[in-house]
Amino acid sequence: MTTDILCIGATLWDIIGRTSRTMAKGDDLPGRITRTPGGVAMNIAAALAGLGWRPSILTAIGQDAEGEALIGQIRAMGVRTDHVHRCPTPTDRYMAIEDGAGLMAAIADAHSLEAAGSAILAPLADGRLGSAAAPWSGPVALDGNLTTDLLAEIAASPLFARADLRIAPAAPGKAERLAPLLRHPGATLYLNLHEANILSGHQDDQAAAAAARLLDQGAERVLVTDGARACAEGRRGAGVIHGQPAPVPVRRITGAGDTFMAAHLTAEHRGADRHAALQAALSAAARFIVSGD
Repeated sequence: MTTDILCIGATLWDIIGRTSRTMAKGDDLPGRITRTPGGVAMNIAAALAGLGWRPSILTAIGQDAEGEALIGQIRAMGVRTDHVHRCPTPTDRYMAIEDGAGLMAAIADAHSLEAAGSAILAPLADGRLGSAAAPWSGPVALDGNLTTDLLAEIAASPLFARADLRIAPAAPGKAERLAPLLRHPGATLYLNLHEANILSGHQDDQAAAAAARLLDQGAERVLVTDGARACAEGRRGAGVIHGQPAPVPVRRITGAGDTFMAAHLTAEHRGADRHAALQAALSAAARFIVSGD
């Protein structure tokens, strides 16, 4: 299977507890608990595979039984795992609780990915997927679960000089990690409003204002979402456009942003203009949110 897009970052087990009721601190409510392959890079890869791409993940997965099971499920989803770094540490996990209003709380245990560091990028340097002399020139979905040092290395590396970098911070607490990539000429940043404000160091109250500010700070292109409120896509030299999400009932949240990125990238790859690509991403995210488990 030939790879046409790389997804770099977290691949782990998602353990998600969901209830349709509204929760308060200390509540113990009935609901459903699922365990599925997850992580930002993996979620994007799975969405892309469903859209006809042939993605390969660059990540770290443990050599334990949980890692073997995860590899098997990933392959069954149409995602290539040939270049995964297998490590002696336990396979990473993410645990979240969602209620009828959305995400209540989450904890990401990505210690194996962080410990692996630049080892996950070896296939881009040793000729399997590219080299410094002939770097990978296709699209790359990159997530902010990588360490600050590794993201800074990627920003300056010749291995990514020709890549179409699509970047997601993974969580508001990791948005600052993306600072070295803000001015990368091949980067497109996918952020929610909170993440955009953390990265810019300001407190804009609308997605369009946050997108314009990041462009002023050197970003080439940025997409900013804000839940059910208007989102924005900004490009250097071409200004900012708006999009309005459709009002839909919330049945799940974790992975919606990853679906948004995959749909936007796919629409552009198929020739959609910026307005149509943004609408395609919003529609895909809405379908995901209402789909439940």
